[in-house]
Amino acid sequence: MTTGSRIVLHVDMDSFFASVEVRRDPALAGKPVIVGADPKGGAGRGVVSTCSYEARRYGVHSGMPISRAFDLCPHGIYLPVDRAFYARASNEIMLILSRHTGSIEQVSIDEAYLDVSDAGSFSAAGALAAAIKREVREETGLTCSVGVAPGKAVAKIASDYQKPDGLTIVRPDEVAGFLAPLPVGRIPGIGKKSGEELRQAGILTVGDLACRDVQEVIALLGRPGVRVHRLARGIDDGEVQGREGCKSISRETTFDADTADPSILAGTLAELADDVAETLRVENLRCRTVTVKVRYRGFQTHTRSRTLPRFTADPVVIRQAASGLLEPFLNGEPIRLLGVRLSALEGGQTRQTSIDEFLS
Repeated sequence: MTTGSRIVLHVDMDSFFASVEVRRDPALAGKPVIVGADPKGGAGRGVVSTCSYEARRYGVHSGMPISRAFDLCPHGIYLPVDRAFYARASNEIMLILSRHTGSIEQVSIDEAYLDVSDAGSFSAAGALAAAIKREVREETGLTCSVGVAPGKAVAKIASDYQKPDGLTIVRPDEVAGFLAPLPVGRIPGIGKKSGEELRQAGILTVGDLACRDVQEVIALLGRPGVRVHRLARGIDDGEVQGREGCKSISRETTFDADTADPSILAGTLAELADDVAETLRVENLRCRTVTVKVRYRGFQTHTRSRTLPRFTADPVVIRQAASGLLEPFLNGEPIRLLGVRLSALEGGQTRQTSIDEFLS
């Protein structure tokens, strides 16, 4: 079990895109708001980016084909993704977080890890988390959920534990008891397919997984089974990577159901690429290398990378580079996880080279 003085917060905005839209138009409050592709009366292609909790009551969720969302919730309010608008709201959030610690790892437009070990105790860290939640609500009108734990993975699980507007504190001696009864799918990296493989082996909860021999887990999940088994036992050594330690920026998503649909995959990839490009802009960085990550059933994971001729932060360049890298993976084999990573980073400059210079 993880012990020691490290204290990590995971701050996750609640239904972020939809909540920002409600802030922009209060008349949307309490209604099923769905942000994503145009449903075109049920014939649209693309995916749901985010939806309000009212829409989730109808079974709608992020990553779902927009046509399916329309079938479930035809009376929903469908809005296009306004990434620049959401990015401004994200900047507001990150500025609030930066008041409380210099060790912040922003992992997407709406979530971040904070190392608050200097707080000295989990009680003090819990008070800090409550203060952050209060400041976010008062200054932005938005709500967030926060997990407090000795490591990143448990903090992330904890932030999701009482959503929306939740605060969950897991002290070092509570990690095993907190994790044990949770469905095994709560462990980061375990999706529906791998969860089903574990279920067939009689592994239903995180506690079940922690009790199994690591070699058995490896036999079921392959090499990722080592990490998954460690996380189930509360062993999480990942450090919060502050800005000074940032060597790459990545974002990935695991689909609720494996998909080979090119429109879903392309739409999701575009969202991921735009997210990492926006992080570049916020951090005043540029990248030279774009990588696309694909994971198939059975945890077979493949990556393809492209090194650009020049550094860039242009979202169009990044999106098109990622799209080209995805094409060989659109071979009809269902994909369970998709990710985009930017690396070879440098401090940003004002001049942006045109897309033609990169991709012609």
